[in-house]
Amino acid sequence: MLSITHTALYVAFSLISLVTVASSMRHNSPIPPPTTSLTDRFPHLGFDAAFTYLFGGKNIKKINDGSCVSITLDNSSGCGFKSKEIYYYGFFSAAIKLPSDYSAGVVVAFYVSNSQVYPHNHDEIDFEFLGHEKRKDWALQTNIYGNGSTMTGREEKFYLWFDPTIDFHEYSIVWNQYHIVFLVDNIPVREVSHNEAMSRAYPSKPMSVYATIWDGSDWATHGGKKPVNYKVGPFVAWFKDLEMAGCAWNQTSPAASCSKRGSLSRDPVEGNEFMKLSEQQQRGMQWARSKFMFYSYCNDLKRFPVLPMECRGGKV
Repeated sequence: MLSITHTALYVAFSLISLVTVASSMRHNSPIPPPTTSLTDRFPHLGFDAAFTYLFGGKNIKKINDGSCVSITLDNSSGCGFKSKEIYYYGFFSAAIKLPSDYSAGVVVAFYVSNSQVYPHNHDEIDFEFLGHEKRKDWALQTNIYGNGSTMTGREEKFYLWFDPTIDFHEYSIVWNQYHIVFLVDNIPVREVSHNEAMSRAYPSKPMSVYATIWDGSDWATHGGKKPVNYKVGPFVAWFKDLEMAGCAWNQTSPAASCSKRGSLSRDPVEGNEFMKLSEQQQRGMQWARSKFMFYSYCNDLKRFPVLPMECRGGKV
C-alpha cells in the first residue's frame, strides 16, 4: 500500500502527465477539412495599397514589398496598422505567426472596429491572441460588441490544435446580414447568428480592419498576474496573406460602393457558404468547440447571474 506521501506524489505526477498528454493532443489532433477554403476565394493585398499606419510606425516592418508585415512590441511602444477602406459587411482574413517563447501579458489582435468613428456606440469583431508563460499555450479569444454594448463582453476562449509560433495560420472573419463566423485555417470555431436575441447587439455600422500588438499586462495573462517582461523581448508577430472583401464605404455618401448585377447590396459575399454553415463546417465547428474551447461567457453565471438573451437557449 502506498504511503500518503507516495500517494500524493503519484497523484501529482499523474496530473502532470495528463496535462502533458492534453497539450500534446492539442498539437497533434487530426483536423477535419472544411468543405471549401474560403481564403482561396479572395486576392492577397499588399500593405501600401490597402493599409496605413495606426500607431508605433517605427515598430512596423514591411517585407517583400509589403506582402508580409512584422509588428513589434518593445519597451518603448507597441504598434498597429489599419485598412484604408471602411467596410460594411465582408470577409477579412490574415495569416499570422505569433511571438515565440515567453510572452505573458502580450496581446496580438486582428479585428474590425469603428471605435474611432463611434467612440460611445461602436461595433467590433475581435480575434485576440493572449500571451503565455513558458511552456504554456497561447489563448485565442473571440469577442463582439454591437452598438456600444461593451458592458456585455461576449468572449469565448480557445486553445489551438497547433503551435501558432512555428508557422503561419489563417484567421478569418465572415460578417454579413446573416451571421458572424470566426474561422481558424478555414474551420469555423464560432458562429453568432443575426437573430432576434442579438438584434440590438449585432454589429451594424461600417468598420475598418486593424492589426495590433500591445501591452495587456493588466488583464491578458491570468487576469493580470503575469505582466509583460521586456527583458525577454522584443515580441514580434508576423502578418501575411491579408484579405479584405467587402462593401467599401464612401464616407461622403450613405451608400456602400458594391453591387450585385448592378443593384446595391450590403452583402458582398455571395453563395450559400456565406449565408449558413455547411454540414461539414458545422461538424468542424462542433469538433473545435468540444475539444478546444475552455471559456464561454454563456457559461459564466458568476459574471452573468442573468445570462444575456442570446445565451438562453439561443445560438451563439
